[in-house]
Amino acid sequence: MLDWLITPFSYAFMQRAFLASVMVGILCAIVGCYVVLRSMAFLGDALAHAVLPGIAIAYLVGGNLTVGALITAIIVSLGIGFISKQGNIREDTAIGILFTAALSLGIVLISSIRSYAVDLSHILFGDVLGVSTEDLVLTASIAIIVLVLVLVLYRRFLVVLFDPILAVTQRLRVGLLNTVLLVLLAVTIVISLQTVGVALVAAMLVTPPATAYLLTRRLPAMMLLSAGFGAFSSLVGLYASFYANVASGAAIVLTATIVFTLVYLFSPKKGILTSLFQRWASRQPEKSK
Repeated sequence: MLDWLITPFSYAFMQRAFLASVMVGILCAIVGCYVVLRSMAFLGDALAHAVLPGIAIAYLVGGNLTVGALITAIIVSLGIGFISKQGNIREDTAIGILFTAALSLGIVLISSIRSYAVDLSHILFGDVLGVSTEDLVLTASIAIIVLVLVLVLYRRFLVVLFDPILAVTQRLRVGLLNTVLLVLLAVTIVISLQTVGVALVAAMLVTPPATAYLLTRRLPAMMLLSAGFGAFSSLVGLYASFYANVASGAAIVLTATIVFTLVYLFSPKKGILTSLFQRWASRQPEKSK
């Protein structure tokens, strides 16, 4: 068993993959708590796909794909915040407009690249085993910045999230805070692309926080549990991908989904099977009488 656990770490690329996956798992899980509580799952998926034009442009000009994706994600998130802040268009409508526009532009640009199926497939489906030392440093740096901002703005985000009226009375800049949250979400998505890819990054933003939400209603506890589930899913998923020789990003997401299913069924207070068993147990004394 010990050899089974240690063997993957004998490879340098697996060491980098484990570090990158755990960092991304924790970051997505913490930022994802806001996504789940504000019902922003569609936004997370939209931003993940909206980065395609930035990736395509960076590829065409020979630039850094991560930087291209980051610029596009920030532009789209700022655009969503600006349009929805005017009051004429709802946020979900603004998301739908800009998301589809960016996605269409990305498809047009990518279709002009003859070798896109090979060269950009790692962006679509993730390639955590190809993480370099430079990628690892960049991921760690951005993750620290995002987590520090989440910590500094925690109380403000909390008020805006649960009591927008109180936020207005306290003269908090609700529009600016919402925009900052959108940008943090966009940055989180971009640095997660190499780990799980465009197609799966929304799952890591939603599944671990949703799992934690079944166990607690307090945001600090939810964030801690969510981070734990995200890190656990990343580790187990990578082990599974290493020994089963399957796609790492998909293995990580499936692990997170299995954890969610177990908690959904067996959580002490809200588990479906737990509730059924408690009802059955409560009826037994009545039948015995």
